[in-house]
Amino acid sequence: MTTEHLIETLSRDVPRVSRYALVKRVALGVAAGGLVAMILVSLALGVRPDLKIAMHGFPFWMKWTYTTSLGIGAIYAITRLGRPTPFSLRNLWLLAIPALILTGIGVGELARTPSGDWLALWLGRSWTLCPWLVLALAAPIFAGLLWSFRRLAPTNFRAAGAVSGLGAGAWAATIYCLHCPEESAIFVLTWYSLGILLAAGAGALLGPRLLRW
Repeated sequence: MTTEHLIETLSRDVPRVSRYALVKRVALGVAAGGLVAMILVSLALGVRPDLKIAMHGFPFWMKWTYTTSLGIGAIYAITRLGRPTPFSLRNLWLLAIPALILTGIGVGELARTPSGDWLALWLGRSWTLCPWLVLALAAPIFAGLLWSFRRLAPTNFRAAGAVSGLGAGAWAATIYCLHCPEESAIFVLTWYSLGILLAAGAGALLGPRLLRW
């Protein structure tokens, strides 16, 4: 039997898979985990009472743009790392763009604020809680991504785990915006990012154990 005949025989009854199947599965995992995180925010933390008013202001959309940009970038990387094909992590440099833009906004914010108020602007009212709440809300989203990976074939388990944690943290921070009243760019850049990085670190540690196939 020739190699071509063997391949034809093995692939004869294999059903066609949609080219978007991987993206849909990852999106479903994120959506399911995000729904759980949203319920947790609603029941345990509470949605900020002035949400409708806040949604008309720049700070709210500044936070959402930052976190969703990281989340979308992480989803793209997850769909690439979920395949048994090479993917250079150097492509993740694009994730630095939202952080650089937010840094610019933060510098402008500091320039308009008296130096005596900089510490209050940086720490806000919830800096001790923010990173840990983002990390906790990332857990169900990370679990949803683990479910997604049951049908995927990653080869770099640590990188896939880290990027999954990054994505889970970014989407968790997006949902956390529904509760968080902080409006300073420098606060978001520091404490939101710390929570997202903690989730990425946890993903890097758990990836080699949980993503094997």
